[in-house]
Amino acid sequence: MNFLDTLYPRAQAANSRLVLPEGQDPRVILAAIKIKANRLATPLVLVTPDELAASEAQAGDTLAAHGIETLDYTSAPILGDLIAAFYERRKAKGMTEEEADRILRTNRLYFGNMMLRQKLVDGLVAGSIAATPDLLRAAFHCVGTAKGISLASGCFVMDLKTPTPAGEGTLIYADSAVIPCPTAEQLVDIALATAQTYRALLDRQPRLAFLSFSTKGSAKHELVDKMSTAAELTRKRFEELGLDAVVDGELQADAALVPAVAAAKNKSGAIQGNANVLIFPDLQCGNICYKLTARLAGASAYGPLLQGVAQPVNDLSRGCSPDDIVGVAAITVCQGL
Repeated sequence: MNFLDTLYPRAQAANSRLVLPEGQDPRVILAAIKIKANRLATPLVLVTPDELAASEAQAGDTLAAHGIETLDYTSAPILGDLIAAFYERRKAKGMTEEEADRILRTNRLYFGNMMLRQKLVDGLVAGSIAATPDLLRAAFHCVGTAKGISLASGCFVMDLKTPTPAGEGTLIYADSAVIPCPTAEQLVDIALATAQTYRALLDRQPRLAFLSFSTKGSAKHELVDKMSTAAELTRKRFEELGLDAVVDGELQADAALVPAVAAAKNKSGAIQGNANVLIFPDLQCGNICYKLTARLAGASAYGPLLQGVAQPVNDLSRGCSPDDIVGVAAITVCQGL
């Protein structure tokens, strides 16, 4: 059973409502139909009447035929309430009522994220057309970060074709999408968010390895110190929060993933080659490694998933298929459980 197959029953039981802001995209039309047909969520599509006619013509199907609700974000009855709530949230940052009105009437990402903030929906999936920075900006301005976390980050779920030597079939890599060069303190927030993501999606104990080119002081460098410090700070944070998770580092990748290597290099370590969450030193490492794992080892990569946001918001690749959108929808629902 692959990773997504394990999520579908949980998403179906959640009875969540999901907003899809990019109804002008025919792929979103087809994805919404599949989401509804598979009972993964109740989709709500943001789209103007003219956009809907064009996108349904390209999709070769209609949302109405499947009982799927649409909402014209430029003139919806809830628009006034969302504008007022958005202004209240942003006025301390210097936003005027006129700016709040203009943004909510013209930007579907902000409209959808304000629906999420006001708990009119349970999650949001976008990015088939919008660029990632635009989606991130809307999520930060409207929803904000989760309690106890100062920044959002990104991760990839790696569904491995062949399990690790310790038998792990699914790993999470972070940060592989958002923060280019995190500090040790920022890595703590990334680790906390990733542990929460692992627990939400896999429903098992997260075991986090902070990766480096050194294992427990085998090399001396400021980059090694950063990962060692981040691991220690994360252990303390997890203890304070009472989280059921294992943290170890700094570790080389083989010590994190191969028990025989860990027995030699990390004899007294908390992780004995059985890590299931890999925390990378920076975005370059995380992004390169997820692509290598996917291309050379045949793993399926799901993401980038946003984490550390107060409510479930996820990005899509602009080259995504309708099935990709459906998969991210199921993930988004489960992140909210």
